[in-house]
Parts: sequence; structure tokens; C-alpha cells
Amino acid sequence: MLSVKKPKPFIMQKIFDLSKKIAEATWFQTFIILVILAAGVIVGIQTYEISGTLKESWKPTLDMLDLIILGIFTIEVVVKVLAEGKKPWNYFTDGWNIFDFSIVAVALYALMPGVEINASFIAVLRLARIFRVFKLVTAIPKLQILVGALIKSIPSMGYVGILLSILFYIYATMSVFFFGENDPLHFGTLEKAMLSLFRIVTLEDWTDIMYIQMWGCNHEIWGYSGILDCPGDAKGFGWPAALYFVSFVLIGTMIVLNLFIGVIMNSMDEANAEAEIDANIKKKEENKVSTSDDLHAIMKKLDDLKKEMDFVYNRMKKEN
Repeated sequence: MLSVKKPKPFIMQKIFDLSKKIAEATWFQTFIILVILAAGVIVGIQTYEISGTLKESWKPTLDMLDLIILGIFTIEVVVKVLAEGKKPWNYFTDGWNIFDFSIVAVALYALMPGVEINASFIAVLRLARIFRVFKLVTAIPKLQILVGALIKSIPSMGYVGILLSILFYIYATMSVFFFGENDPLHFGTLEKAMLSLFRIVTLEDWTDIMYIQMWGCNHEIWGYSGILDCPGDAKGFGWPAALYFVSFVLIGTMIVLNLFIGVIMNSMDEANAEAEIDANIKKKEENKVSTSDDLHAIMKKLDDLKKEMDFVYNRMKKEN
């Protein structure tokens, strides 16, 4: 019975070191970014297959390119896992690595023999292909900081969202009572009022809605005839209506929405500070490794020098 020799430890260590060197190399990271961009272009071209405008002759080429890109992403995962050395599970301590691994795993699972590709799984597979473009976030550190800041700001943004919801509810209720009869299209129900206020807070032609409430929906100049369902005796509310809308825009857009920006900017500052601390820690660790290597080299030179001095001493002793 033939026995399979296990690889020697120093060979595996060389593989680990080489993998780490490749994973941290600038050329490798740049190459992965280019592959992600190519994957995005291919996914965009494949959308024409759904509409039936993609040439049949292109499909085999696109499928082949898709497999090549999947192979490159698989190699990327393997290299990064090997770069962790004797602790490959450390690869999964990073959320971005889990994201990359999930995309690759889903795509590889679809290629396994015997796997039935039903409609729901096709949707998941297409989603995984689209998410390949999102891998740019994992490849570009600055984008990771930005996305991390957005995720960190979600709890604070939730409180700002609650404040905005209360504001919407109060103004929507007021608008139904005041403007519901004049403008059933925009303020006929609470739901319509909430949707109209969302349009107003985004400043999308909000002055048109304001003028309708100011002068009445039976004005021909608004161009809404036939869809407003305007009552014949509808009348506007004049300048009080203007005060309502201007106050909502000032509070909702100029103040509350700027609170969102403030929360995100604060999270960005915190994320940049944390990234700088991590970079300093990593630099110190690299310096420690470098210092240890330098001391090892000096000790080796001293040992060699001692051997030479012993050799010269013994030779001189023999000559005397």
C-alpha cells in the first residue's frame, strides 16, 4: 500500500508566505478591481438577453467569460485563506470576506452536477452576479470606510427617521383636514398626503402643489384638469397655505434631512479615526517583525564573525 507523504512544514510555510505576499500586493488588488469592472460590464450585457436583443452568437463567449471571472474570484478566496497561514478561519472574521465567499459559493453551487436551476434559484444566481460589482467595496479600502460609516450611522439615523415620521404624520393629518376637499388627488387620504409630503420634502415641483392649495384646484393654469377631480366650488386658502408648505420645507428639508447628513459625517469621522488607528497598529506590528528580522540577521553575522575569529585564533596558535 502506497503511503502519501505529507508536505513538509517549511513548504507549507512558504506557500502561506507567498499567498500573503500576493494578497497584499498592489498589482493583485488592481487586477481584482479590473476583473470586478469586467464582471459588471458582462452583467450589463447579459441584461439584453432578457429583452431578447442579445445576439445568439455572443452567449457562448459571455458564458465563457463568466466562468473565467468566477475562477479568478475563486482563486482570490483561496489565496486570501492561505494568506492567513495556520489559522485559515481568520479569513471569516472579516464581514467583507464573508460577503465575497458567499457570492463565490452560490455561483459554484450552481455549477455542481445534479443541481436543478429553478426560477427562484435563477433569481438568486443573477443577484449574485450583480453583487460581484459590489465587490468593488471590498477591493477599495476607502469605499469600505464609507460603507462602514453608513452602517454605523444606521442607529442614529433611526432616531432622526422617527422624528421625521412624526413630522410627516402631523403635517399629513393637517393637510387632509385643510386641503382634502380642494385637492383629493394629493391630500384626499392620509396615505396620499404622506406621499405628497414625501414629494415636497424632496423639492420635486413642490411649488405646483402649494399653488393649487393657495388659489384652488379649479384654476386652469395648473394643467391638472381631468385628473384632479376638482369640486366645482373648490376655493384656495391663500397665504396660510403658503405658510404651511414653506414651514414644512424649512423644517423637513432644511433641518431634519440635514440631520441625516450630520449623522453620516460624524460616522465618517469616527470611521476614518478607526482606520487610522488600525493602520498605525498594523505599521507597528510590521515594524516589530522587521526589527526582529534585523536582530536575527545581526546575531547571525556576529555568530559568523565569531567563527572566523576562532578560526584565525586557532591558526595563529598552531603557527606559534
